[in-house]
Amino acid sequence: MSQDSSDGQRTGTAAIVAIIAAVAGVVLVFAGNPGWGLLLEVIAATLGAIGFFMAASPRISGGALSVVAIVIAVVGIGLSVLGVIGSAIF
Repeated sequence: MSQDSSDGQRTGTAAIVAIIAAVAGVVLVFAGNPGWGLLLEVIAATLGAIGFFMAASPRISGGALSVVAIVIAVVGIGLSVLGVIGSAIF
């Protein structure tokens, strides 16, 4: 008996988009766009939380990926806020 690919777990889309947004937000901060980075980090944290709660379903995985995205997003939010303050001062 072979298992169909629809029978197994699949990684949640929210978790994947969250990790991509979190990394892109950090890249934007270091590229000199802390405002856009802050926006992406807030989106990443929101999607990470959604992905974490969706991972409670037995058919969807990605809970750990969502947690990593949330951690990166929180660090990125801190960097973005510092970047926005630095841009305003200088």
